[in-house]
Amino acid sequence: MKFVLWGTYCDNALERRTPFREEHLAGLRRQKEEGILLTLGPTEGSTHVFGIYEAESLELVESLVKGDVYWRNGIWTAVDIYPWIQAF
Repeated sequence: MKFVLWGTYCDNALERRTPFREEHLAGLRRQKEEGILLTLGPTEGSTHVFGIYEAESLELVESLVKGDVYWRNGIWTAVDIYPWIQAF
């Protein structure tokens, strides 16, 4: 199944993420190599985050997102994950 993530960043995210960035990117690389993460990144201005995952369950995606250093340290302030049907 595919899932879409939509979330928000904290104020001053570019500055506040600095101590956590390498750990965050390493985790995303692992997810990408495992074929779970298709794409993820910020909107211009780093106010929102968007991602697409392919996984066996919503619970798996939720656990990856909630385990991310950005979530654990308040860089991501809210995330919503939805099952997604890719039409094209």
